[in-house]
Amino acid sequence: MNIELRHLRYFIAVAEELHFGRAAARLNISQPPLSQQIQLLEQQLGARLLARTNRSVSLTPTGKQFLADSRQILSQVDEAAARAARLHQGETGELRIGFTSSAPFIKAVSDTFSSFRQRYPDVHIQTRETTTREQIAPLNEGQLELGLMRNTQLPETLGWDVVLREPLLAMIPGDHPLAAREAVSLAELAREPFVFFDPHLGTGLYDDILGLMRCYQLSPHITQEVGEAMTIIGLVAAGLGVSILPASFRRVQLGEMRWVPIIEPEAVSEMWLVWSKHHEQGMAAMRFKQQLLQAASG
Repeated sequence: MNIELRHLRYFIAVAEELHFGRAAARLNISQPPLSQQIQLLEQQLGARLLARTNRSVSLTPTGKQFLADSRQILSQVDEAAARAARLHQGETGELRIGFTSSAPFIKAVSDTFSSFRQRYPDVHIQTRETTTREQIAPLNEGQLELGLMRNTQLPETLGWDVVLREPLLAMIPGDHPLAAREAVSLAELAREPFVFFDPHLGTGLYDDILGLMRCYQLSPHITQEVGEAMTIIGLVAAGLGVSILPASFRRVQLGEMRWVPIIEPEAVSEMWLVWSKHHEQGMAAMRFKQQLLQAASG
């Protein structure tokens, strides 16, 4: 049996018009080929769909049922085509994004998440908060389509673009003498009790900031190792030491702590948008990437 969608459309036109001439005009074809296609359809089904006389055309009981089924089939095909088109255009589907804990504090990132959700409400955004190093394997394997991470060494299989280049700021308890300064040096911070990330967590900021200090032959005296940036902020505010974080965290303001600029011009950090070069990105990921980079450049 070789029934094509056009056969269903031909039959529906005849069944609704109950007149081969009007149906042919509606389909923009001539009447003889239309009659031949309907006959071929009936032969393939082994059933009469239309009762024909010289004066009239009517549906048989089988034709009435086949009309209902044909309408449903074409409706499902149209719906499937519409869903495929929306998915291709990035208006539906799923978007898998990994990000470090600092990413949501960046205005371009938070604004893009908000605007993308408003513009494409039917796209399910699946987010995974994880460290920079822990995003690399899922990106390579296609489990994540995009990653937001701090600048780090990447394999050649991943591409990246800069979302933000921002200064690093010192975090100093409010009652500490350095809190009254307009700016502090890395050497001054290295001499203080230092609150920082656990080195085993794989956060990009660990390598970023300690690598910067090593460039100045400095090694901070780390007295507290924690897992989250917010914990670092809380412990500094509690007076347990000083620390360094990117300026985007300055959105967290606590009365017991001051954010102080760092003198060294190299005290900067970058947030990268990262993707796999070898896994095809869906349109939703491409749209999100475009929106984020436009927001970052603006």
